[in-house]
Amino acid sequence: MPYRLLAVHAHPDDESSKGAATAAKYVADGHQVLVVSCTGGEAGDILNDQLGEPATSRAHRDMAGYRRTEMAAAQQALGIDHVWLGYHDSGLPDAEKGETVRPGTFSTVPLEYSTEALVRVIRRFRPHVLVTYDENGGYPHPDHIRTHEVSMAAWSAAADPSAYPSAGAPWSIAKLYYERTMNPRRFSTIFDALQERDPDSPAIEQLREWVERFADRPDLATTHVDVHEYFDQRDAALRAHASQVAPDSAFFYWPNDLLATVWPTEDYQLVEARVPTELPETDLFAGIPADKEPTS
Repeated sequence: MPYRLLAVHAHPDDESSKGAATAAKYVADGHQVLVVSCTGGEAGDILNDQLGEPATSRAHRDMAGYRRTEMAAAQQALGIDHVWLGYHDSGLPDAEKGETVRPGTFSTVPLEYSTEALVRVIRRFRPHVLVTYDENGGYPHPDHIRTHEVSMAAWSAAADPSAYPSAGAPWSIAKLYYERTMNPRRFSTIFDALQERDPDSPAIEQLREWVERFADRPDLATTHVDVHEYFDQRDAALRAHASQVAPDSAFFYWPNDLLATVWPTEDYQLVEARVPTELPETDLFAGIPADKEPTS
């Protein structure tokens, strides 16, 4: 039977840099994938100095609108469904300059309000699997951390008949994962393979920095989904976010044929499960009965 996967992200473009090939794979396999963007990315800057005109002027004039068009293109590239949770991007304040998050943005909205919004999505879509960020948000952006908090609260509340009774009938999600593709073993494996294959590659120094940056992080991944056939779709989705992702971005430093050989997976950590599981896994839907709905 078709399963349903819900991926909750902070900003448009996060869905394309974190788990995009997995989304494309499951869509191709006949499952439903819904991405939630908690904010519109309105506070983002143009990070691609090759964007050109008239795109640069349009983005400067209406970043929110421009990023919606980018998200629509990424959605089409992956074949996914998509909804906006409807909150305003909190931005990334510079604490050294005394900057703070603006009131009314996503990370400052009371948790019970944004949780109810996500519970409504869950009870309508009825996902079998939820994918989100860990308690650090993947990196410490206020919206990424808030996305974790909202996702965890909604995981529990959606299954509770007494929580948000006007938000729809309760639904118990079977499994909850953190996205873990940015893990130390992956970077070191790709680094070693690239050094052997192309020791003069300009990507080696960038990779070396990433290997060093992630060296002390534990490898928490429990689930490795083979998605090598969908790397090109992932890249097309990334390039759709042209205001944020330049053609020579670090995302594209290593060739996909190398990745397909040495690290063909996207990686996840199983955090909660309401069905029997056996680790390690190769499928986010592993253990979920085909003929039964999850129970609380």
